[in-house]
Amino acid sequence: MKMDNSPPRGTRDLLPPSVAVRDHVFATIAEVYHRFGYQRIETPALEDIRRLSGGQGGENEKLIFQVLRRGLSGSLEADTAVTDLVDLGLRFDLTVPLTRFYGNNHAALPLPFRSFQFGPVWRAERPQKGRYRQFVQCDIDLIGEPSVLAEAELIEATTEALAALGLSGIAVRLSDRRFLSALAADSGLTEVDRRAFFTVLDKLDKIGWDGVRKELAGLPAQPVDSALERVAALVGLAADKVADTLADTVPTLDEQVVAELATTVGCLDQVAGRRELRWEFDPTLVRGMGYYTGQIFEIGHPASTSSVAGGGRYDQLIGRSLGREVPACGFSIGFERIVDLLDSSPSRQSVAVLFESDVPLARALDVARGLRADDRTAVVLPRSGKLGAQLGRLEAAGHTSLVYLRAGDESVEERPLGR
Repeated sequence: MKMDNSPPRGTRDLLPPSVAVRDHVFATIAEVYHRFGYQRIETPALEDIRRLSGGQGGENEKLIFQVLRRGLSGSLEADTAVTDLVDLGLRFDLTVPLTRFYGNNHAALPLPFRSFQFGPVWRAERPQKGRYRQFVQCDIDLIGEPSVLAEAELIEATTEALAALGLSGIAVRLSDRRFLSALAADSGLTEVDRRAFFTVLDKLDKIGWDGVRKELAGLPAQPVDSALERVAALVGLAADKVADTLADTVPTLDEQVVAELATTVGCLDQVAGRRELRWEFDPTLVRGMGYYTGQIFEIGHPASTSSVAGGGRYDQLIGRSLGREVPACGFSIGFERIVDLLDSSPSRQSVAVLFESDVPLARALDVARGLRADDRTAVVLPRSGKLGAQLGRLEAAGHTSLVYLRAGDESVEERPLGR
């Protein structure tokens, strides 16, 4: 029986033009992050299952691809628990592996430590259009910096990377987990009700205010109404009004939280004065990960129904690996969404060196070698079939110019393809 050559459901093959776009995105983001002083690291695809399922990954923990332990026998007892069979899992994001990486290597790393990483992650998603079980994430993190230097720098570096890719119209949304907790408590919501409240509030962009109120109908009405009224009143705040309005709306909010938000807001306003950047304080922004402890942020784009980047401060997560708390803040770019927003492959100059059968191969290789010495792409190809058809194939493959070598003609003339 003939084997199906299709990739597994929820995965895909990537052809050269698609890979070229991805390489361009990777190189552009990496170049910007390097300018800000961030160093690239790599972490394994596999992590200890106990770390991955430790309660800090939110809903993603339900989507872990688990890996069976080596050495299992061919048959198992009927009542064998799954937990007895599994010891590893494929990472579902890059943040949880980063915390283990830092706990293991912190003695050899500078403080603060600026890092970024690109790599595939895996989630057992239900296969459907636009959702893949394997996809690439791109994270930038600043570890060991307690001040809002981390938040301000990460937002600036990430928005600059997206701008370098040619994306216009991006908008930053900013909030703070500490503010959200204080608002909920001040409104009278219990600890248990707060979790349910914020889970629903996080769906606002998908179900609207009416949908939020409907889903919150099971919670105590008075605290919910108070919290929603305060949240709604804070939407669309001007930069110079954020600090005072937050303090008035949530009197129990720590002054340090207000001051830190005001500092980040001021830095965003400064960046917006130098290049195109829109931002807003968004009290409806929650973010689903359970490990955020302070400011949180997302970046949106007009052509995307979902955010294209998101992150925040997670001061307590590294402590699980190190035994002591270490301040940390990170930003993750939705690599796949960014790739989808770019219309076409990046332009590149590629010369096709076409040679007739009576031209020595050594000469064709030598001509290509000289072209590559000028930091250009040159591909050697034997002449075959009808010339017009072959030139059409070369142009379709992305070559922009041609050197045609014939016997007895020692000249090396380059001419553009498609003309």
